[in-house]
Amino acid sequence: MSEPKWGADNGHMFILVAIDYFTKWIEAITLASVIAKAVARFLRSDVIARYGVPATIITDNAKNLNNKIIDELC
Repeated sequence: MSEPKWGADNGHMFILVAIDYFTKWIEAITLASVIAKAVARFLRSDVIARYGVPATIITDNAKNLNNKIIDELC
C-alpha cells in the first residue's frame, strides 16, 4: 500500500486565505509549510502592500501564528 500523495508538484500542501469581511474579496496563496515568516510575508506583500493595513486580523489562534513576528506585523 502506498501513501496518498497530497499537495501540488512544488511541495505546497497548504492554502492560506485572506478574506475581506465587507467586500468578501479573497487573496490566497499555497504554502509548503505554515510558519509565521511565510504568513507575515504574505500579509506584507499581498495584503498590506496592495490594500493597506487591515483594521483587524482574525486567525484560528494556531500556535504557529501566536508569536512575536505576527504580533509585530499587526
